[in-house]
Amino acid sequence: MDTFLMLYRQRLRRDRWQLVSWVVGIGAMTVFAAAAVAKTYGDFTEQASILKVALATPAILIFRGLARGPGLGPFTFFEIFTFLALLAGWMSTFMAVRHSRAEEESGRSELISSTPAARMLPLAATVVHGIVANILAAIVVALGFIAANLDPAGSLLAGAATGAVGISFLGIGLLAGEFMSTSRGANAISASLVLVAYLLRGFGDAAGTPGADGMSMTAGWPSWISPIGWGQQTFAYTGDRWWPLVLPLALGAVCIAATALIMDRRDVGAALLAGRTGRADARPALGGSFALAARLQMGSIIGWCIGGLATGLLTGGLGSAVNSITAANEGTTVALRKMIEAQGSSISQLLVSVFFLLAGVLAAACALQAVIRARQEEAAGTGPWLVSQPLGRMRWFADYLALGALTIVAVLLLAALGAWLSLVASGDTSEAVGDVWMTAIDQIPAALIFLAVPAMVFVVWPQATIPAGWTILGVAVLLGVFGGLIGVDKSIQDISPFTHTPVPGPGGTDWTGGFWMLGISAVAAGVALALMRRREVGSA
Repeated sequence: MDTFLMLYRQRLRRDRWQLVSWVVGIGAMTVFAAAAVAKTYGDFTEQASILKVALATPAILIFRGLARGPGLGPFTFFEIFTFLALLAGWMSTFMAVRHSRAEEESGRSELISSTPAARMLPLAATVVHGIVANILAAIVVALGFIAANLDPAGSLLAGAATGAVGISFLGIGLLAGEFMSTSRGANAISASLVLVAYLLRGFGDAAGTPGADGMSMTAGWPSWISPIGWGQQTFAYTGDRWWPLVLPLALGAVCIAATALIMDRRDVGAALLAGRTGRADARPALGGSFALAARLQMGSIIGWCIGGLATGLLTGGLGSAVNSITAANEGTTVALRKMIEAQGSSISQLLVSVFFLLAGVLAAACALQAVIRARQEEAAGTGPWLVSQPLGRMRWFADYLALGALTIVAVLLLAALGAWLSLVASGDTSEAVGDVWMTAIDQIPAALIFLAVPAMVFVVWPQATIPAGWTILGVAVLLGVFGGLIGVDKSIQDISPFTHTPVPGPGGTDWTGGFWMLGISAVAAGVALALMRRREVGSA
C-alpha cells in the first residue's frame, strides 16, 4: 500500500500543472458557455427558433450536439457538452500515455518492475490518477452549470457524463500504449480516436430522426458507437437518464482489463505492433541527420497522418450525407441555404472548411511534436552526442524544423485525399470536390505557427518547450475553435492563428491572414536558428 501511494503521489506531482490546466480549462469553458447561452439565447422563443433551423439543417448538429428542446438547461447542454467531452477525452489519453508507454521509453518502468512493486502497481496508480482527474473534471462541470443557475440534478448528470466519457478514453489511451512502441505513436492514435468519436457522434446527430415538435432529435446509429454519443444519451436537463453512463464506464473497464492482461504477458518495452527487426547495417537513406530525425518520429507521424486521412474520409462522407438529407428539407432550410450561397459557399463547402480546421489542428500538433522530439533528444543526451560529430547544431535543429513542416503538408494532403475520395465515391458534383485541395493548403500557415513559435521557446527556454508548446496549442484551439461558442470577445479570439485561416468567399480566398502567418513563421524560425548558433545543445 505504501508503494502504491508513493507511485500515485509521483504521478500527481509530475502532472500537477497539466492537471490544473486541463481541469481549470474545462471548468472555465463550462462557465463561459453557460453565461454566453444565457446572455445570447436566453429567450425561450429564440431558442425554439434556432433549434428548428438546426433540425432542418443537420449540418449544424454535427458541430453542436443532440437537440432535446428549448430551455436554458437543455439548450446549454446541446451547445457545449460535446466539446467538454472532447477535452476530457484528450486530457485522459495524454495522461494515460504519459504514465504508461512514455514511462517504458524512459526506462522508469523497468526500474520499478525490478522492485517488489512489480508491473501492475504502476498501472493501478495510473488508473486511479486518471479516474481522480476525471472526477475533478466532472465536479467543475457540475459546479459551473449550477453556478449558471441551471437545474442541479441535470448539472450533476452533465458533469458525470463528462467524467464517464473521459474514463472511457483513459482506458483507450492505456490500450493504445500496448499497441504502439512509442509514446508519440500512442498519443497520435489515441488522440485521433477521440476526434473520430466526436465526428461519429456528429454524423449520428446529423442523420438522426427529428421529433414531431421540430425541436428535438433522436440520434442515428453512429452516435451509439461513440463514447461521446453515449454521454449525450443521458438527456441531461430533460430525461435525466443515468443508465447510459454504464456504456463509457464499461468500455474503460474493458480496455483497462485488456491492458493489464497484455502487460502481464509481454516484455517491458515491447509492444503488440513492434517494429521489424533492424538491419545490421543502415540503408543509405538513413545516412543523414534528417533521415535519423524522421526515423525517430515515424511512429507518431504515421499516427497523425492516419488521423488526417480519417478526418478527410469522414468530412467527405458527412458532406455528401448532409447534402442528401437537406435536399429533402425545404421550409427553414431554404432560407439558410440562401444565406450560405450568398457567401459563395455550398453546404458541402461549409462542411469541408470547418472540418479541415480540425485537420489543421492535427497537423499543428504533429509539427509541435517535432520540436518536442528535439528537446527530448537533447534531454536524453543523444542530441549533444550528435552535434559533437561533424554535424553542426544548426543543421541538427534545422532538420527537425524541416521535418515538422513536411509532416504538416503530409497530414493535410492525406486529409484532402480522404475527403476527395469519399466525395467522388458518393457522386457529389459540387464545387467542394475540387476545393478540398485548396482548403487543405489554407490550413498550412496556421499550423506553421505551432512549429516556429515553440522552436523559439526551445532555444530560449528549453525546459519549457513541452508544457509551453501544448499550452500555446490548447489556448489557440480554445479561442479559435470554441471562442465564439463560449462568448469570448472577437478581439481576444483573434489571438488564435486558427481565426486567421484563409476562408473561401464570393471573390475567392482571402489570403491576407495567411500571408501574415507565413511571415511570422519565417521570422520566428529564422530567429530560432540564429539563436541556436549561440546555444550549446544540452547546456540547459
